[in-house]
Amino acid sequence: MIEIKNISFRYENSESSVLNDISTKIYDGEVVLICGESGCGKTSVTRLINGLIPHYYEGTMVGEVTVNNLDVSRSELYETAKLVGSVFQNPRSQFFCVDTTSGIAFGCENMGLPENEVRKRIKKVANEQNINHLLERSIFNLSGGEKQKVACASVSAVYPSVLVLDEPTSNLDIHAIYNLREIVHEWKRQGKTVIISEHRIHWLLDICDRVIYMQAGAIQMDCPMEEFSRLKPETIQKMGLRPLTLNYHQYIKKTSRLQDTIDFHNFRYSYKEKNNALNISNLSLPRNGIIAVIGHNGAGKSTFSKCLCGLERKFNGSVTLNGLKIKKQKLLKKCYMVMQDVNHQLFCESVLEEVRLGMSEENKDKVEEVLTMLDLTAVAERHPMSLSGGQKQRVAIASALLADKELLIFDEPTSGLGYRHMKETAELLLNLKGKRSIFIVTHDPDLISSCCTHILHLENGCVKESYPFDEIGEQRLEIYFDEIKKEVTIL
Repeated sequence: MIEIKNISFRYENSESSVLNDISTKIYDGEVVLICGESGCGKTSVTRLINGLIPHYYEGTMVGEVTVNNLDVSRSELYETAKLVGSVFQNPRSQFFCVDTTSGIAFGCENMGLPENEVRKRIKKVANEQNINHLLERSIFNLSGGEKQKVACASVSAVYPSVLVLDEPTSNLDIHAIYNLREIVHEWKRQGKTVIISEHRIHWLLDICDRVIYMQAGAIQMDCPMEEFSRLKPETIQKMGLRPLTLNYHQYIKKTSRLQDTIDFHNFRYSYKEKNNALNISNLSLPRNGIIAVIGHNGAGKSTFSKCLCGLERKFNGSVTLNGLKIKKQKLLKKCYMVMQDVNHQLFCESVLEEVRLGMSEENKDKVEEVLTMLDLTAVAERHPMSLSGGQKQRVAIASALLADKELLIFDEPTSGLGYRHMKETAELLLNLKGKRSIFIVTHDPDLISSCCTHILHLENGCVKESYPFDEIGEQRLEIYFDEIKKEVTIL
């Protein structure tokens, strides 16, 4: 059993507490969803359970946390790790080896298990989670969903009784999400206790036993999933949560076709172990539109984005903009990219300094407007790295919106964002329609239907479809997602 007793916690150098006198019990074998808007404290609860608070994330803590009678706040992390396995929002942050098999073995080897036992466990979890095809692979050449599978396998191999997942689907397509669901089902069948901090709820409806809803560092609701799933859609929306069912065109804004184009030439790129990761000879897209770049994990979306920004060294393609042909070196000056992992692009000592970093000239009113729109005013003086994942994401988005660049590229900008902050981000992007060319690499159907004007569908490094998001485009997108649903049903 996990017991959290009257916990309050304030991160070091933070003026306010992120958790305020919370108490709860999680019983053996339960699968529990912790939900709420970004910054509500749900990630901090997962860090309490796996001992990262207060051992790694320092601060002022009051109260007690026990896992199977072990006081994790006072025990060494290696002791807690025998009981609690963690899968983080970004699986790359928990890999210490360059190949998948070594990555799965890493935790077992740290425990000092004999080699034959380690090999036995690798074989067992690979069979259970259907990932034999991922063994002996380079970590660097896996898709986001494949990395998540390896991360889950590496945790499973240690045989913990408790598993903690923090925003595990934030960067996954629907196929990968439902693969993860099967893994959680297997853990549940084995009688493990699973705690999942998550914004996307639809995939958990038939898995979770219980829902803990948090707001402002406190538990506001704790009820069975069966009761939670009966809440009305408007109630869910007021709580700041994503819809409980997949709905790909609930918030669609009809848009007119844009006449000016951006033309792409010879967008080709190959990685060492993957030929034709990107293979686009010629492509025209609407200039100053909001273009959703969709496709399965590994389809070439992120590679397309990096080439567009001129970030890939061996890329030699070009873009024609305003009649001028722009090559790699000049693309760097015309583009601003918000990366999938925003931790790589937060440099300053405060949020305010960070969002002003890329501005060509000071505009205090504009800065205040964007901070207000993205709900960042209250954390303007805080260090960006002290924020939650969703708050960091919004800081990076604010920096991009305030930068004076012609092309803005967002790689999964709403990962870690709840419904309200997703809608605020969409509204800000809509305000730039006709002023900037915006590319959004995303698996988020709510974001697509909230703000995008055009769809670019990539598969296997090639353009499968490209079409405006009008009435006909809406039908085509719906067909795309219906096909995914049918494939997912077979899983």
